[in-house]
Amino acid sequence: MNVFKIFRIPVFLVLAGILFSCVNDMDTIQKVTFDPNAPDEASRNLVVFYNDSGYAKVEIHATLAETYRTPEHITKLKDGLQVDFFNKEGIITSSLTSLYGEINYSSGLIVAKDSVILRNFVTKKQLETEELFWNQNDDVVYTEKNVIIRTEGKGITGRGKGLRTTQSFTKYVIKNPIGKIDLDDE
Repeated sequence: MNVFKIFRIPVFLVLAGILFSCVNDMDTIQKVTFDPNAPDEASRNLVVFYNDSGYAKVEIHATLAETYRTPEHITKLKDGLQVDFFNKEGIITSSLTSLYGEINYSSGLIVAKDSVILRNFVTKKQLETEELFWNQNDDVVYTEKNVIIRTEGKGITGRGKGLRTTQSFTKYVIKNPIGKIDLDDE
């Protein structure tokens, strides 16, 4: 019986030491686990709708979206981006696709990069470039990069550097036409 009393005190001291020695200091944990370059939010297969007066205006699809709040509020859209533009009747009239994009919430600017294609389904025109800016505030789409314009079924192809149009891509201005532009007899 005396043996149990002798072992009880050291066992109790060891258990008390274990219980009271484990302290989680939140500052220390944050220093170990915090990554200043990590996004504040991340999501896969993102779908965002922008409505105006209850009508669909824009629909954005992204495979991977990472949102950063500092130093600027920006969402990076990776591994594929598609932006569908609707008319007043709710029909998709044009679509923008690229491999990468960024939404800057401060300026209202969306940048699409890498294999950018803007299609108008009504006029059957297609714009191809490597970088395209879309200002959400005034619906202006523009680039300073080289562009190729193709028109399906009419044999019209145009090239240039720099372009300005709207999100519907019905009319456009090529700032510096380059090379040969093939036109129909019409």
